[in-house]
Amino acid sequence: MIKKFAVALTLITASFSTLATPFVAGKHYTQISNNMITSTPKVTEFFSFYCHNCFNMETQYLTEIKAGLDKDISFDTKHVDFMNSDLGTEVMRSLAVIHEVGKEEKLNHAMFAAIQGDNGANGHDHNAEGDQHQSQINSRADIKKVFSQFGIDAATYDTLADSNDTNNKLALWRQQQDLYSVSSVPTFIVNDKYAINMNEMHSLNELIELMNYLATTK
Repeated sequence: MIKKFAVALTLITASFSTLATPFVAGKHYTQISNNMITSTPKVTEFFSFYCHNCFNMETQYLTEIKAGLDKDISFDTKHVDFMNSDLGTEVMRSLAVIHEVGKEEKLNHAMFAAIQGDNGANGHDHNAEGDQHQSQINSRADIKKVFSQFGIDAATYDTLADSNDTNNKLALWRQQQDLYSVSSVPTFIVNDKYAINMNEMHSLNELIELMNYLATTK
């Protein structure tokens, strides 16, 4: 997430006008596909457990975003593969397992915190110069320790993580990351067709209104 937007969201002083504000293609959002057809309206967040702004989004804003979406709009999450490494793939798999076992809010928070520390929820950059935080996630075994705290045993985790469904899901996430040119996170894609320009979002209400606008009227 762009820093100035993160700051704007923490303030949330400006409420979105009750009058319809025009959203402009190429400014507020970009059409990324002409071919995608979704059966139901949806918003997809591409994020990473390594991204401190994603942790901030998860803990401070996603609940309100989901509550503000029109009732027919679904919300999905996908993990990017910026690391392109064995560990990065294992972390991606962890989100696929979370999708299967539920407890998404608790497990997401636990994975974020294990990698970034709880300070990451406040926009703290653990990659900043002089930061001493060390990720607790260095292998699948470490990930399974996190999941075990929520009743997911190692055998269950391995079965879900290594399933064909998970492999197919990761392949799709990578394909869509490239197709939609996702180069920063969090990125929001609406109906597999529009990418929201976070630089142009100046309040949380404005972001929610744009999601609803693109999902239901475009």
